Amino acid sequence: MNKPLPILPKELCIHELFTAQAQRTPDAVALVFGEEEMTYRQVDQRANQLAHYLVGQGVTIESLVAISLHRSFEMFIGILGIQKAGAAYVPIDPAMPAERFAFIFSDTKAQICLTQKSLKNKFTTHSEVNFVGLDEWETIADFPKTAPGIAVTPENLIYTIYTRHGNINIIT
Repeated sequence: MNKPLPILPKELCIHELFTAQAQRTPDAVALVFGEEEMTYRQVDQRANQLAHYLVGQGVTIESLVAISLHRSFEMFIGILGIQKAGAAYVPIDPAMPAERFAFIFSDTKAQICLTQKSLKNKFTTHSEVNFVGLDEWETIADFPKTAPGIAVTPENLIYTIYTRHGNINIIT
């Protein structure tokens, strides 16, 4: 018999729930990818560093930040870091044709796209966007590991998804 899902507090955002879990069980395994693992503390600290970096780049509450990554630790850290910065993420499938990338960047006015070094060459025609390789962590490693303290609420936009027929905005 299936156990009912726990009722989550409606006043907390997803990133706040993750941080609370990281505080309760900092050394517990949070992510597994292949043979590698990351603890809640490691994930939370990296997401905080990314959030500080994004805020330093001008990201504010409900800014749209594109994210185009292959499945990886960096994908989860990217989404969590964007949320901690108060922004909304725009997932972009790396397999999309170049025309679709161009349309999404133009439509969202995203100034930043979190990606991987191996994917940066797909975006060479988008000079107005800052492409940040999350697998090149040295760009972000010196930022604080503490939470940035951005006042995000569950009413703020969390992500925008582009489908074949348009886009969908989601509020938490």
